[in-house]
Amino acid sequence: MGDAIQLNKFGSQLRHSTPSGGRIKPSKLSADYIVGLTDGEGSFTVYLNPPNKKHGSVNYRIQCRYYIKMREDELPLLEKVKDFWGCGKVYFQKEYRENQRDNYRFEIFNYDLLKNVVVPFFKEHELRSKRIKDFHLFCQILDLAIKKAHQTKKGLKKIKKLKEQMHA
Repeated sequence: MGDAIQLNKFGSQLRHSTPSGGRIKPSKLSADYIVGLTDGEGSFTVYLNPPNKKHGSVNYRIQCRYYIKMREDELPLLEKVKDFWGCGKVYFQKEYRENQRDNYRFEIFNYDLLKNVVVPFFKEHELRSKRIKDFHLFCQILDLAIKKAHQTKKGLKKIKKLKEQMHA
């Protein structure tokens, strides 16, 4: 009984640690592992790109992205993350800051996949870190973007206000 209480208290982090404190990289990832990885290394991010008047664009472009970013030596783990989701992309990201390593990013940015795969998953398997706040704001912005609310002044203002609260 004591082990079960400990397991629930520490969630997925304890389930994937060894007695010596090292990490286990499972061959097939569980939902708990994805939640823990997202809590530690993931992000729900929104980019607001202003209109490009040179190309005739009159509205902001909204990009909603779920990603997990890890050092380049963790590429095999990110490939397992992609297998878990059954979608998304893994790509190399060069790091230009001093004392930082190059990394890889697993990312899902398609609105249909975000709305119908990612959002329901994290509503069922709740995050445990401060990222849960970003997730809830992300869901609101994604819904507004899908409805093209950013094409009105009022809608764009609402999206900007929600975005300002993210990653704070």
